[in-house]
Amino acid sequence: QVDAAFKTDLDRQIASVMDCNPLLEDEVIRLCEKTKEILQGDQNIPNVSAPVTVVGDIHGQFYDLLELFRIGGRAPDTNYLFMGDYVDRGYYSVECVTLVVLLKLRYPQRVTILRGNHESRQITQVYGFYDECVRKYGSPKVWQQFTDLFDYLPLAATIDKQLFCPHGGLSPSLDTVAQMQQLERFQEIPHEGPICDLMWSDPDDRVGWGISPRGAGYTFGQDVSEQFNQTNGFDFIVRAHQLVMEGYNWSHENAVVTLFSAPNY
Repeated sequence: QVDAAFKTDLDRQIASVMDCNPLLEDEVIRLCEKTKEILQGDQNIPNVSAPVTVVGDIHGQFYDLLELFRIGGRAPDTNYLFMGDYVDRGYYSVECVTLVVLLKLRYPQRVTILRGNHESRQITQVYGFYDECVRKYGSPKVWQQFTDLFDYLPLAATIDKQLFCPHGGLSPSLDTVAQMQQLERFQEIPHEGPICDLMWSDPDDRVGWGISPRGAGYTFGQDVSEQFNQTNGFDFIVRAHQLVMEGYNWSHENAVVTLFSAPNY
């Protein structure tokens, strides 16, 4: 009975947020607490079953997120894997992150949400999410709730153990998914190290590992991508993190595809 009432309430909240109405502060607090309980039990790198629709950066572009659901189908009819960067830069970070978290809580077997480099306390204080929360709620409490929740998000995912899906890319200190599963993820994204690299790294035309112009993570060449895919039995890497006007872009001779889901960014 409790379960049915809980789901009915979530359905009401989802409908309300899809009309671009933010939840009440108390509802956000409950949402984050409940979602933490689900994410707590997830692996660092959960495996997701196909068919699944994979989504790149959203960056607070709420109406583009709604358009994506219009074209791709709504959960739970369509399974979704969101690769992070729900917040910052756009004007509707609150609505975007609230909606994807609501969908995760309502359909935990159908929706997977990962952490992007913007799902962090430090970055959101600079690029808009913090200010938007204070503007819409009158205090930083909602920002605090969501950024605490971000510490629970998985670091990457696999699809049918055939595709590897991090937000950013690879790390020179991680050769295998097994190593990634051992990381301590329940923390703010560090300034350096393997967790930082998964969030921040980019594929590059140069071979090997390079210094990233972003000041965090690394650049990695085709040789690195191919070796990683071969070692782990992957067909290719699916990642987000970089602006792609066309929405997707293949690189490293189809060893990597970049997705970007915030049009007219």
